[in-house]
Amino acid sequence: MAGLAPGYRFTEHLIQLGDIIFGQVDEAGVHWHCEKAEGWEGPETRMDLAQREADHGAWPSPAYLSERVITLSGKVFAPTRTACDEAFERLLAAAALTDTVLAVYETIPKQLVVRRSGKPLVQRLTGTVLEYSLLVTAADPRRYALEEQSGTTPLPSTTGGLVFPVTFPVSFSAVTVAGEIRAENTGTFETRPVLAVSGPVVAPTVFAQYDDGTVQRLAFSQALAAGDQLVIDTDAHSVILNGNASRRRFLSVPSGWPSVPARSVVRFQFRSDTYNPNALLTARWRSAWI
Repeated sequence: MAGLAPGYRFTEHLIQLGDIIFGQVDEAGVHWHCEKAEGWEGPETRMDLAQREADHGAWPSPAYLSERVITLSGKVFAPTRTACDEAFERLLAAAALTDTVLAVYETIPKQLVVRRSGKPLVQRLTGTVLEYSLLVTAADPRRYALEEQSGTTPLPSTTGGLVFPVTFPVSFSAVTVAGEIRAENTGTFETRPVLAVSGPVVAPTVFAQYDDGTVQRLAFSQALAAGDQLVIDTDAHSVILNGNASRRRFLSVPSGWPSVPARSVVRFQFRSDTYNPNALLTARWRSAWI
C-alpha cells in the first residue's frame, strides 16, 4: 500500500469521527481503514410485553428506540513510527468525552452526535501498524442529513391593493406575505425542528399544520422586545430567551410538541395579534432516518 497519494480512497463510503476520515489516505500518508461500523444499521428497541391471561399472545407497550451504540474497528497503517505515534494519539482524541459528529458519507450523507462510551482499545501490531476499536454512543438515535435546512418568515401581511380615488381600468397590485415556513423531511423517521422567534413581537404563536389537516399550537404569553430571540427546541422541550434564560413556563403546548413526520411536509405559521414588520420566525431542521 506504500506510495498511495493523500486523498486516495479505499471505500465508497467514508466515515468521519472528529477530524479523522476513515477509508482514505491522509496528508501524512497514513492509511485509515475502518473494517466495521457496528450499530450504524440501527439501535435497540425498548418495549414491554404483558402476557394475555387465558389467551394467545401478549399486550404490547409503546415501542421506543434506545440510544444508538456504535463500535468502529479497523487498522491504521503509517509510513513511519512517528506518524504511527501521531495516529495513536488522534484515535484516542477522536472518541471524545464531549459531543462529536460521526458522519458516514453514503449516497445521502448522514450524521450522529456521539460521545465516548467505553475504553478506546488501540493496540500496536508493529511499529507502524495499529489495530483499534472505538465505542461511542449517540443519545439521540436518529441519523440526520448533514445538510441543515432552514426557513424564515415575518408575520403575515398584505400591502398594496386599490388606491382611491380609483381610475379605470383598475389595476390590483396587492402583495400578501403568508407568514409560513414549509418544512420537508425526506427521511424515514420523524424529525424535530428548532424554532426561533425574533422580536419585537407581542404574544407570538406558532402553528404547525400537517398534511392531514391536524394543527398543533405553541403559544408564548409574553412580549419580546427588539433584539430579543426566543429559541424553542421541540426535541429538548426547552424555551430559552437570549441564550441563557428559561421561559418554558410562559409557553403553552396544548396539543403536544410538533415534529415533521417521515417523508412529509409541515407548514409552520407565525401569528400575533399585534403586527410588527420586524418580527421573524426561523425554523431549522434536518431530514432524519431510523
